[in-house]
Amino acid sequence: MAADLFESYAVTLVAALILGKAAFGDAGLAFPLIVPAIGVVTAVIGIFAVAPRRADRSGMTAINRGFFISAVISLVLVAVAVFVHLPSSYAGLDGVTDAAVKGHGGDPRVLALVAVAIGIVLAALIQQLTGYFTETNRRPVRDIGKSSLTGPATVVLAGISIGLESAVYTALLIGLGVYGAFLLGGTSIILALFAVALAGTGLLTTVGVIVAMDTFGPVSDNAQGIAEMSGDVTGAGAQVLTDLDAVGNTTKAITKGIAIATAVLAAAALFGSYKDAIETARQEVGAKADELGLQMDISQPDNLVGLMLGAAVVFLFSGLAINAVSRSAGAVVFEVRRQFREHPGIMDYTEKPEYGRVVDICTKDALRELTTPGLLAVLTPIAVGFSLGVGALGSFLAGAIGTGTLMAVFLANSGGAWDNAKKLVEDGHHGGKGSEAHAATVIGDTVGDPFKDTAGPAINPLLKVMNLVALLIAPAVVRFGYGDDASAGVRAVVATLAVGVIVGAVYVSKRRPIAVGGEDGPGGGSGRVPRPVGPAAAPKAVP
Repeated sequence: MAADLFESYAVTLVAALILGKAAFGDAGLAFPLIVPAIGVVTAVIGIFAVAPRRADRSGMTAINRGFFISAVISLVLVAVAVFVHLPSSYAGLDGVTDAAVKGHGGDPRVLALVAVAIGIVLAALIQQLTGYFTETNRRPVRDIGKSSLTGPATVVLAGISIGLESAVYTALLIGLGVYGAFLLGGTSIILALFAVALAGTGLLTTVGVIVAMDTFGPVSDNAQGIAEMSGDVTGAGAQVLTDLDAVGNTTKAITKGIAIATAVLAAAALFGSYKDAIETARQEVGAKADELGLQMDISQPDNLVGLMLGAAVVFLFSGLAINAVSRSAGAVVFEVRRQFREHPGIMDYTEKPEYGRVVDICTKDALRELTTPGLLAVLTPIAVGFSLGVGALGSFLAGAIGTGTLMAVFLANSGGAWDNAKKLVEDGHHGGKGSEAHAATVIGDTVGDPFKDTAGPAINPLLKVMNLVALLIAPAVVRFGYGDDASAGVRAVVATLAVGVIVGAVYVSKRRPIAVGGEDGPGGGSGRVPRPVGPAAAPKAVP
């Protein structure tokens, strides 16, 4: 919960500090820390502003109010900090060693303020866009609800189409934000990259409210689930919890969109560090700048291959994550069937289920299934870098970032839309609970859970890990590829070992059964059990 936001916060801040020292000198080390510090204060104000009012149309109205109040106050305080902390000219910056920066025209205060403002505005736009595609009172979710009248297949198709469409618009917003910040640097690449990093810190000024929004999702979801399972909450109270659960689905999708935006901004900033690492290593080994393998020119076939591999890794990673959920869910289903069969008293509430067995299955599977995606994130940059060179490795990162951005938003928004479409039907639309339409949306929600809760959020750390690994191995790739220490054998051995481990891990993962058991239960028969009738009836039918 919010792990991707914390990671984005740290990586973006580190990138801003590194680039800030080169671009703004001593002031560049302090200013990137001032911006999130302001965000801490304004987040507290924003959270207090979330207090509901009678005029609020929904819980999302109150959350939006807290977010926008925090964003506006942050922007005002950042403007004050800019004009107090920074000089009016680049010549007045202390500790800057780059003559081009010193002689750069313009006002550094304007660059810093506009860059942070771009990040804040980007966060607000992503919030509104994601809300449009996932809120129950908006057309996309209502269209999915209507599609439930024709069965689960059309629900799944409608959700996928909405997720794909929303990813395009979000990617355009992120791209415009990155390019707009980049243009602020003018002819200086270091100033441009620092502006991009500052946009990332601006996007995270409201991180306190964003983390609260992310936390709100699972809290409201569990509260509604507990209330429904207990049967103690009915009527207006149950409806309030259902409405808050729907709002929680939207807030979770919003936070994932903002988190992936910060990942792109941090990656763009780290590209500058990656290029510097290559240039430093090239000078140390005495290689020529135009040698094959050192240029990130997409017209070179090896770089094009790297680009395609980067995009492919995102798909493989997502597939492994979703398949892991499928396997674990299958194991849980068979364990639940076994307990119903061996402990029939569960049905009339005279026996308690063995909850620990299910928790044990989920915990063990989560740890075991983490191995292959983790190895994929760490070893694919090593395999690409040592086999194809640093140019192809840079292209690999570009492909992963582009595809990962689209994939993460698609998975988060489609999953949230499916979940809220189910809530829409449960509110009485299209037949309400127990209808065929409800069954169709339950299937859509089940498909969406691994999308929005597993694969989507996991793409963010995937991009971060691959970026950092590439940055760390770039000098070694140049050293063993050029100069006196050049060794094709070493590069081949490292690349072969990395590929071998990746292939082996994927092979072992694919050998695991999709579910425990077979078509029939261990004791014969289908293993199916009737649903318990009464307050303990689960919201989702046991398959």
